Amino acid sequence: MADRSALVVRGGWDGHHPVEATDLFVPHLEAHGFDVRVETGSTAVYAEAGYMAGVDLVVQCMTMSSIEAHELAGLRSAVAAGTGLAGWHGGIADSYRASSDYLHLVGGQFACHPGKPEDEREGGPQDNYVPYRVEMLPAAADHPVTAGVGDFDLVTEQYWVLTDDLCDVLATTTQAVRPWDPWHRPVTSPAVWTRQWGEGRVFVCTPGHDMDVVREPHVRTLIERGLLWAAREG
Repeated sequence: MADRSALVVRGGWDGHHPVEATDLFVPHLEAHGFDVRVETGSTAVYAEAGYMAGVDLVVQCMTMSSIEAHELAGLRSAVAAGTGLAGWHGGIADSYRASSDYLHLVGGQFACHPGKPEDEREGGPQDNYVPYRVEMLPAAADHPVTAGVGDFDLVTEQYWVLTDDLCDVLATTTQAVRPWDPWHRPVTSPAVWTRQWGEGRVFVCTPGHDMDVVREPHVRTLIERGLLWAAREG
């Protein structure tokens, strides 16, 4: 019998496969004792104060889109009271671009994903796929999300993230300076971070653009562990 409650809120831009990606992790949550409710295409549930008070974990996969002020207020209140908030890639780090209060809650906002040089672009999503490394920080060595996970390489979108000092960064990625880039030194962004918000925990993993990436063993492990870590402790 399930003894905890998880809410999956998914939708927004279809390019991040919000249905397929979240479906990948629902069995993981159920196996760890969560009763899972799924809401697709709407954030209205965040305004249901009575329901949200009993949610132990919110898994959000809602790229871009928009959110009403009272819905966001409900989400912020729930997290401050102990509900965990977790997600990956644009589903959490590129949601509700017009809402500064959401950015304040999550602590990091996608800015760009610098891609290939212009003469190598073909007009598809692969134009933004570049090889890069996710590097673990010393703080990650003993953290429940990252213990035993070493540095790893990906070929996908590399998120350049705008962030703040309240985030506890577990892993980073560094955008190199290439001949065609306008910046003049390497730029390091958090790739995996956690954040305490009131009584609640926030977990963000920036890799996760498509199903190949979320299935990559390192990424999948980080997400699976991050979901459990963020959830309200029973």
